[in-house]
Amino acid sequence: MPDPQTRIRGRGVVVLVPYLWLVAFFLVPFLIVARISLSDDVLAQPPYAPLLDWSAGLGGLRDFISGLDFENYAFVSSDSLYLQSYLQSVWIAALSTLLLMIVGFPIAYGMTRAPRSWRPLLLMLVILPFWTSFLIRVYAWMGILSREGLLNQALIGAGILDEPLDILATNAAVILGIVYSYLPFMVLPLYAALDRLDESLLEAAADLGAPPVRSFWLVTFPLARPGLIAGALLCFIPAVGEFVIPDLLGGSDTLMIGRMLWTEFFSNRSWSIAATIAVLLLIVLVVPMAIYQNVQARSLERRG
Repeated sequence: MPDPQTRIRGRGVVVLVPYLWLVAFFLVPFLIVARISLSDDVLAQPPYAPLLDWSAGLGGLRDFISGLDFENYAFVSSDSLYLQSYLQSVWIAALSTLLLMIVGFPIAYGMTRAPRSWRPLLLMLVILPFWTSFLIRVYAWMGILSREGLLNQALIGAGILDEPLDILATNAAVILGIVYSYLPFMVLPLYAALDRLDESLLEAAADLGAPPVRSFWLVTFPLARPGLIAGALLCFIPAVGEFVIPDLLGGSDTLMIGRMLWTEFFSNRSWSIAATIAVLLLIVLVVPMAIYQNVQARSLERRG
């Protein structure tokens, strides 16, 4: 058998691997983006300055640090267009996440109540959209929501409408596209949480006289809350920075931050402003999550 020191080193290596992974693929890219956000735009390659000249030694390092500034952050913070983009992105993502909860919870709950032999098929049906290209699925919604699309034709054919609705190129179309595209990310964590639910708890609630609705709110919903929170985070975070859906289904007034990033990077060729927007977006997302995790940790300590 290996000696205790060897076992301790082995455990240390196992614990160190994920941290190295995070450093290599999260911290280092973030530092690169943060460094670009402190730079200035120039007509060169790369299109930002200053650059660190390693051959100049400490003098080059001093020149590099002195050339960094927070002008881009001041510019982005003072421009109402960027602020409006952040607010609209958070609003659309939050509303879409709420709708995903409303739609996804009954689906996941119904899957856990289905016969066990049916559940693999139901899971496959939830995952089935991933077998098709994300871009193709969004393009399909353009055909469905256009004035001559299937939805307007069906509503007019059923006598509900006299003339087609302008659904495409609106915020409603963007929200619909996000709800459709991200629904599996809400259903799967909820299904995993509900599938672990102990049926004896519901039986005990019924024996104590709780009606089904009360049993649901007092037993099922609290136990499903971790899955609901996980699904909400999986949907809300990428929805805030979504680019493809608002670009294809949204209109000119759909000012989501993902579109602003694309515009600054590819149209305006302003890498520094694009990097600043990305860093601020990360702060907007990470700070509330860190506060929530801190509150949850304190709550668990009090319960313990």
